[in-house]
Amino acid sequence: MSEQIVPDTEHRGLVARLPQLPRDLALLARFDRPIGWWLLFWPCVFGVWLAGAGVQPVLLAWLLAGAIAMRGAGCVYNDIVDADLDRQVARTMLRPVASGRVTKGLAWGWLVALSLVGFLVLLQLRWQAQLVALASLALVAAYPFMKRITWWPQAWLGMVFSWGLPVAWAELRFDNWDALAAVYAGCICWVIGYDTIYALQDREDDAMVGIRSSALAMGTRVRGGIAAFYAAAVGLWGLGFWLYRADPIACLALLPVAGHLAWQVATLDPQDPANPLARFRANRTAGALMAAACFVVGNAGV
Repeated sequence: MSEQIVPDTEHRGLVARLPQLPRDLALLARFDRPIGWWLLFWPCVFGVWLAGAGVQPVLLAWLLAGAIAMRGAGCVYNDIVDADLDRQVARTMLRPVASGRVTKGLAWGWLVALSLVGFLVLLQLRWQAQLVALASLALVAAYPFMKRITWWPQAWLGMVFSWGLPVAWAELRFDNWDALAAVYAGCICWVIGYDTIYALQDREDDAMVGIRSSALAMGTRVRGGIAAFYAAAVGLWGLGFWLYRADPIACLALLPVAGHLAWQVATLDPQDPANPLARFRANRTAGALMAAACFVVGNAGV
């Protein structure tokens, strides 16, 4: 049964052992797919490590808890809003709300519970970081509707999924916003690139039901488009590093993540159903490499 309910889960055995209702709630929050909260968490790490305050393990632990909870809450909200659309797409038609296994009332209750965890994390931050975090709520609330009104919902997702960067930065320092803006813009381009890869899985179904995506907008030039966004990400990250520390050697820290993103593009096969998902998940490694670059640049000479 779990094979049908969770076609792209990363933890089939763990999910399959849960009773039906807890399993459906776990699926609703995408706890079976940790790549999502990794991708939300990595920009938080970028902000912490680029700020030059060392490793900050306690802060990172809180931010990780917040990323897991709020990514889950965002997924629940998305599934509530998109239930009718999800029923028309093969990959999503068996999601708990779309299939009717979880009522919208219960889903809203689960969303509130997850949001309370996020609120607990918010209380651990200083007031400047709290204000920055709260400013993201409008972006989060609008995201599920973007696929109905723009061919570039991935750009909106980029703003949402990169928001942990300014939150973490505001927790530790309140200067060098030009450098942070460049790194943030680079993160948006990175998200557009990897979420376009993810959207390749649904191009046919999305076209039939009227869902818009960058994968459809790019058409046959999707590989070149992804390459362009990844190149823009690396370029903007390099600009941010330069504005933060005008040292050419600092930009060399970006070579590993640049090489990894180039590998993703070079080995991407849009015609192979398994390939885009694997390349999308590979961005967990890309995030780790970028985090290491931020640590090197932020803490060099400290």
